[in-house]
Formats: sequence, C-alpha cells, structure tokens
Amino acid sequence: MKQVMTMVFMLCFILSGALCFAHGLEGMENGKDIPIEVINKNNGNSSDKGSTILASIDGHILTMLISENLGQVSVEITTDTGAMVDCVVAQTPNGLQFYISNAGSYIVNFTLPNGDEYYGEFEVE
Repeated sequence: MKQVMTMVFMLCFILSGALCFAHGLEGMENGKDIPIEVINKNNGNSSDKGSTILASIDGHILTMLISENLGQVSVEITTDTGAMVDCVVAQTPNGLQFYISNAGSYIVNFTLPNGDEYYGEFEVE
C-alpha cells in the first residue's frame, strides 16, 4: 500500500511539473518581437548605415543590435512628445536592451560619430 501511495504522489508531482512547463512555453510563444524600421534622418554624403541597426520591441523590452563598428553611437529614447526616457552612448558593435515602463508612443534616435542620424518609431502596449 505504501508503494502505491508513493507512486500516486510521484505521478501527481510529474503531472504538475509538466503542466507548469507547458504553461511557461505557452507564455513564451505569445511574445511578439516586432521589428522597428530604422530610417535615415538626414541624407548626408556618407553611406547609409541604417541596415546595420536592428531594433525591435517585445512588450516593454526594447532591443537594439548594431552589427557594424560605427564607433561611439548615441542612443536616445523619447516619447512622441519629446520627453526624454533614456539616453546612452555605446561603443559598437554592441547590443542594447531597455525596459520601457509606460505604454505609449516612442521614438529611438541613433546619432553616429560622423553626425548621421537615424530614428525609429514604436508603440508600447
């Protein structure tokens, strides 16, 4: 009888663990990694580096990857009304992540050492 009870308890623990794991996977699949189009703000004489800047938003997490060595790049995140949310200067190539706490419309600005500027607009829901 004791062995039967042990087996029942073990099966219950295994089943509850499997259900928790399945629920966790379901939550991960619901994330929407939405790409942000990066646009050249000024058409300078230098070559377009917008394709080397990849940005996406997933919920409240803004992720950026600058895949080419562009030197020190200034990254500013502002609301659509111009209020500063965050600002950082990063050496490239590099990846950056920001947590945007409030829902709303935002703009991310990238300023390269040569003065070229790029931006992307995104929504946090």
